Amino acid sequence: MNTPDPSKFVHLRCHTEFSVFDGTIRINDLLEKVASLGQAAIAISDLANLFGFVKFYKGARKKGIKPIVACDFMLDTATGAGEAHRLVIIATNNKGYLRLCEIISKVWIENDGQDIARLKKEWLTDTEGLIALSGAVDGDIGQALLNKPETAPKLLEDWVSRFPDGFYIEIQREFPEASGRLSSRGAIKEKYTELALQLAAKHGVPVVATHPIQFLEAEDFDDHDVRVCIARGEILNDPKRPHRFTPQQYFYTSQQMCELFADVPSAIHNTIEIAKRCNVTLQLGKPQLPIFPTPPEVTVKEHFVLLAQEGLAKRLQFLYPDENDRREKAPIYQERLSKEIDVIISMGFEGYFLIVQDFINWGKNNGVPVGPGRGSGAGSLVAYSLGITGLDPLQYDLLFERFLNPERVSMPDFDVDFCQDNREKVIDYVKEKYGLDAVSQIVTFGTLGAKAVVRDVGRVLQVPYAVCDQLSKLIPHVPADPYTLQRALDEIPEIQNMYNDSEKTGSDIKMIIDHSLKIEGLTRNTGTHAGGVLIAPSKLTDFTPLYKLPGSSSAVSQYDKGDIEDVGLVKFDFLGLRNLTILDWAVRYVKEYNEAQKDFDIERLPLDDKATYKLLSDGNTTAVFQLESDGMKNLLMKLKPSTFEDIVAVLALFRPGPLDSGMVDDFVDRKHGRATVDYFHKDLESVLKPTYGVIVYQEQVMLISQIIGGYSLGGADILRRAMGKKKHDEMARQREIFVNGALERGYKAELATRLFDLMEMFASYGFNKSHSVAYALIAYQTAWLKTYHPAEFMAATMTSDMNDTDKVEIFWEDCLLNGLKLLAPNINTSNYRFEPVRDEESAKGLPPKTIGYGLGAIKGVGQNVVEEIVRAREEGGAFKDFADLIRRVDRNIVSRRAIEALIKAGAMDVLHANRALLIAMIDNCFQAANQEEENKNQGNLFGDSDDAAIEVPEPKGIKEWTLAEVLEAEKESIGFYFSSDLFGIWKSEVRKFIKTPIKNLENTQGQVTIAGVLTDIRSTISKKSDRGDNRLFFLTIDDGSGSIEILCPPHIYENFKSRIKKDSLLVIQANAKFNSFVNRMRYTAEAIFDYQTARENWARQIEIEVKNGFAFDEFKKILAPFRGAPENNLPGVSVHVIYTQEKEYSCAFKLGSDWNVRLDEKLIEKMDYAKLKHRVVY
Repeated sequence: MNTPDPSKFVHLRCHTEFSVFDGTIRINDLLEKVASLGQAAIAISDLANLFGFVKFYKGARKKGIKPIVACDFMLDTATGAGEAHRLVIIATNNKGYLRLCEIISKVWIENDGQDIARLKKEWLTDTEGLIALSGAVDGDIGQALLNKPETAPKLLEDWVSRFPDGFYIEIQREFPEASGRLSSRGAIKEKYTELALQLAAKHGVPVVATHPIQFLEAEDFDDHDVRVCIARGEILNDPKRPHRFTPQQYFYTSQQMCELFADVPSAIHNTIEIAKRCNVTLQLGKPQLPIFPTPPEVTVKEHFVLLAQEGLAKRLQFLYPDENDRREKAPIYQERLSKEIDVIISMGFEGYFLIVQDFINWGKNNGVPVGPGRGSGAGSLVAYSLGITGLDPLQYDLLFERFLNPERVSMPDFDVDFCQDNREKVIDYVKEKYGLDAVSQIVTFGTLGAKAVVRDVGRVLQVPYAVCDQLSKLIPHVPADPYTLQRALDEIPEIQNMYNDSEKTGSDIKMIIDHSLKIEGLTRNTGTHAGGVLIAPSKLTDFTPLYKLPGSSSAVSQYDKGDIEDVGLVKFDFLGLRNLTILDWAVRYVKEYNEAQKDFDIERLPLDDKATYKLLSDGNTTAVFQLESDGMKNLLMKLKPSTFEDIVAVLALFRPGPLDSGMVDDFVDRKHGRATVDYFHKDLESVLKPTYGVIVYQEQVMLISQIIGGYSLGGADILRRAMGKKKHDEMARQREIFVNGALERGYKAELATRLFDLMEMFASYGFNKSHSVAYALIAYQTAWLKTYHPAEFMAATMTSDMNDTDKVEIFWEDCLLNGLKLLAPNINTSNYRFEPVRDEESAKGLPPKTIGYGLGAIKGVGQNVVEEIVRAREEGGAFKDFADLIRRVDRNIVSRRAIEALIKAGAMDVLHANRALLIAMIDNCFQAANQEEENKNQGNLFGDSDDAAIEVPEPKGIKEWTLAEVLEAEKESIGFYFSSDLFGIWKSEVRKFIKTPIKNLENTQGQVTIAGVLTDIRSTISKKSDRGDNRLFFLTIDDGSGSIEILCPPHIYENFKSRIKKDSLLVIQANAKFNSFVNRMRYTAEAIFDYQTARENWARQIEIEVKNGFAFDEFKKILAPFRGAPENNLPGVSVHVIYTQEKEYSCAFKLGSDWNVRLDEKLIEKMDYAKLKHRVVY
């Protein structure tokens, strides 16, 4: 018997992490393994997809390994029921690869909702360039041999006819377990292999040996099992859980495979033969655009030039209405336009510009708001002329070369912002224009992140939720620099302690973390790219297989953003921007609610409005685009912008680099004359004047390079990029070019060196001015609307975020601060959206100051419910009472749950003020309405219609909710306390010992005591800590008069964390100091009390009135459970008894200190129940 050469074997079956339900192998790790073993080729055969193929292809080629493209399919049974069979299909050449892409796409597009789409056998026609492997024991032939052997030959005959280029009977074996015996699965494989070899020999069909690899090393099995349970929502130790995989499914070496199949050398040799036949080559890095349709007899180039010239003429009319001005400026614009056109045509991108302008202008012409620009594309005059962007690049010194560099050829990339609500309309237009088979969106891959993976692993291991939640919350959330689990383990002392003490304490933390470290970062799920849309020059499957997400009707590419660009498809970004939706709604409201503004055009706003800049300078920018964060508000209040260029600069400066470098403070000081403005040279004044001599923008670096160093703008863009990459050798070369160029142009070497040093320093901080200008325009527009039409603007803003009750609450509070009135939800007047309401102001011809609450913002009340209520209201007028409402709406749409939510939100108060009573009446009203409908239907049937309303009596004895119950119900349905602030529950008592409301604390320094409701807790990571814990906590306290944020150091947080609960009352002793960095008072917590401990701390005594006849022993029983307060280090409150007879006091006395009591709410409840009058004295 000839033993095959151990190096002559190729694995043809391997699931990577892109087999989302069962893969754990990272592609780079796989290729490292293959390279270390000296294997020349390998196939990955992920489950029903090619998600990772391009990454695999590039990585393999880089390592000198031959990549083989294959796919493991679930094959439908003949009946379509039961367990699917398996089949592996391998592409041998490019034709086969394209056919494989088509097959995979069909599998997913025609998927009937299964997690793993199934392949139908009848789809397997035209298989030139494809090889199939039978699926071993899990294939239909394998199952037939084991269960119905007489059917196997016919199945084999059919498969051979379907794959004339090669069908192989696949055989598999496993090594025995430690006991020396095969596992049950291994025994089945052995039996199957024996039968399969007989079948193959009889029919002359080749066999091939494979091994179903699921993980790399033998010790990875347990981690793989955990990963499978996470993907399938299973519990690891569930005895009923199907065990689909075995510990043997690790990466066998060639020697191991040859050992297993020493008796069948042809099965090993055929892996090499298959690998030799597989020669798929991808053409990478060559973009391919669709042909843009043009009028007859007109080339793409001619059409492009014509549209650009016509567009510029229209733009100039808009920019310069005066003909003389226009005539004077036109040559400058024409020269720039011609230059850009020449560059675009020379680079072959005229078709790209035409495609983009077409779908943008279609959107504008069909009521879809489009942003003024995004990214460097706003620097192109051609883009402005074609309507792609909405701002004049010459007015703001924006550079075309920053977008498209003639000296560095790369695809242009316009990111386009569309109104979020209407973005899909534009995508549908593109699909219609270029064909459904040529347009799709792009897949994204979600991964097992650090915070999520510990929760997932904990769930699978059945560790209590509280333990997993605690561990997850200890991992810092830093979006700009996300924590890995290993980093958190290295840096967070609590996690280290929990991990190291795990065995000692008997906890599962070590096991959770160990598993999590192995599977963190693996692909967990698929999604759709936020904006990317593909438009292919032919059908998409010529470039990528397609995939359909569960629950979606649209296909996406199987290759992600990076891989799609590698295979040649061009991504067009259709981004949904919420603020464009807000602007659209707000402008409509302005026109509807203001007679004088019927022709209002937001594009024609003057950019020098003083009132708008006052709003910005005051930091009154909640809901203002890009300017709404606390940090941004602080910067605005320091900077006090007075020009549009200031807003542009603010957007560029408010980033970690500039903020940490000190350049922001320098910018502010220069603007306000506290620091000298230096332009370095008079020739640079025009470049640096808008930013007071500070280098803020990348475009400024480019212009300085051009003016001083003699660079072309294309060369200056290359210099800018080089500075950002900080390559020492390249920078030394560029420095020499810059200085020599300066000397040639008559500038001093000292100036050139100083400027180069400054540019190099600021290069990493420099921002794209084109993007900043475009977004500054939206920021200004939203600020202007908030200034002059606040009700219209805030109604639109709240509607856009109505599903996020936290944001609605923030906007509601801002409305109150700005003098707006937000009406409570009202079943007789409210609509789905928040809307302005005509009020006394609008009656005077002024913008309204009142907003009606949107019923769509109430939890549990969907749009269809509100539309049905509005329909009934419009048809029959306002609802007269609660029963009338239930009677008139379609109760199949407006459910009991929706009605209850509306009551809790206060929307029914107009029908009855007792919300508890209305809740009690729901069932009776529904029953009566249903009975009325039945009576009416029966009357119609017999010609004796009975339309009489059934009276629903109000139940007796239903007490109105307390304020606390009302507010809790509002919080449940609205998301926050609307009719009163939560502090009101405790206010009367707390104000007896904490006199100062938050609004009066503004300039108080030193020790302060603050009382209020905890509305928000946030944490961040401090760069400095002398206590070993670098977390800082910020508590937001609100008392109805105002809110305040208090810094809580980690040791204070640890000491008092049992009292720190959201929506509870806190009394905080803090130290107040003015902080110049944030330009306001900073409060630092020193001690924290909850309601009970605060009262005990400040109370002098509790007075209890005991009437004659009340048993004193009973009185002591009430007090006994609440004696003392050792757990709070407080002695409790002394008890003063006032013993009364019917008409006069008999005596008053103080109980001994051993009868001091804790002011527990349960004590108060017991005294109330016993009708003992009481009051706390402070």
